[in-house]
Amino acid sequence: MKIAVTGKGGVGKTVIAGTLAYLLRGKGFKVLAVDGDPNANLAYTLGLTSEQAEKIVPISENSELIEKKTGAKPDSFGTIFRLNFTVDDIVEKYAIETPCGVSLLVMGVVRKAAAGCMCPANHLLRMLLRHLLVRREEAVVADMEAGTEHLGRGTAKYVDAMLMVAEPSAMALETAQRIRDLAVQMGVKRTMLVGNKILEERDYSAIRTFAERSGIPILGLIHYDPAVRDADLSGAFSPVRFPSCPAMREIGAICDRLIEMSM
Repeated sequence: MKIAVTGKGGVGKTVIAGTLAYLLRGKGFKVLAVDGDPNANLAYTLGLTSEQAEKIVPISENSELIEKKTGAKPDSFGTIFRLNFTVDDIVEKYAIETPCGVSLLVMGVVRKAAAGCMCPANHLLRMLLRHLLVRREEAVVADMEAGTEHLGRGTAKYVDAMLMVAEPSAMALETAQRIRDLAVQMGVKRTMLVGNKILEERDYSAIRTFAERSGIPILGLIHYDPAVRDADLSGAFSPVRFPSCPAMREIGAICDRLIEMSM
């Protein structure tokens, strides 16, 4: 089961991605969580402390690894480098074990001039994510970069399901529509909507109307949960510390549906 969690920034995709990884582990799956967001916060959701999270070096910033694999320095744009190399050892060497039993790999992104071109660091990230989604046998939950840029790079092409998280706002739903359109063009098998931060009936209505108009199936709806907000204000929400809050139960129902679909 390979799942990508996408959406506009601030809609709650990291909380949902981390909680899904936690719940899948609790159901007996071996789980790898992949943080592909430049604002890497998945570590906190999986129960790591700020001190532990700050010590993690994203793959995109690991100069020694990039040079070892590609034969070129990470910032050497326009130079010749190796296109074929193995990446199967990277998870074992660089994934972090979290308190909830989920392995975490922080990918990072390349943020430099001309970073969209074929540079050593970007090529390594592409090859590694493809390996994680195609070759690895455990469940993989990827918290993708906010917005649509990662789809332009084709990094989530091989997922079994792409979840588009949206709160009931015009901008969040518009982003979900763009993500879905690009995912369909890429050939993603399943694209599904997750409505988050639902407060009242008109929020339900906004999500359902959008889903019907766009033809996107709703995988689940999650109510606004003060426990999540309070935890975010104090540091970060983690299902390890809030195992029975309402949002956890609703994400649990989403997790069960994903497992049913995979059988």
